[in-house]
Amino acid sequence: MFHLLKPAPGSVRKRKRVARGNSAGGGTTAGRGTKGQQARAGKGRKFGFEGGQVPLIRRQPKLGGFSNPNRVDYEALNVDSLESLLEGGTYSVKDLREKRLLNTSKPVKLLARGGITKKFALSVHASSKSARAAVEKAGGSVTIVKDVR
Repeated sequence: MFHLLKPAPGSVRKRKRVARGNSAGGGTTAGRGTKGQQARAGKGRKFGFEGGQVPLIRRQPKLGGFSNPNRVDYEALNVDSLESLLEGGTYSVKDLREKRLLNTSKPVKLLARGGITKKFALSVHASSKSARAAVEKAGGSVTIVKDVR
């Protein structure tokens, strides 16, 4: 079956054999024009060459940026997820992990997305001012735990 397959008509053309004499249609300059860098043998230039201008790779800063070694990366916990998934009560970080509200072992920061009506007493590693205000407005409290892990 495969031996019957052929390319579509007109899709395959024979390559032009240049520099085989003027009668063959590709003699003298063989399609390279006259003179100049492009006409010479070995005309290829290295990747990224920009004609003598300082190349992009050399215009970039030599070293990378700055990483703060003391940065603490928190896992966000929004008050709307507390509202929808938990009953009011007292919860520590360990309790929140057991209830699967937290996915990582990073320190936890309470954020104020959404509203809250239930009364929660929470122990977390950090909290935004607006999240603390929302919890306290609903009659709860937020305690900051110092151990980062």
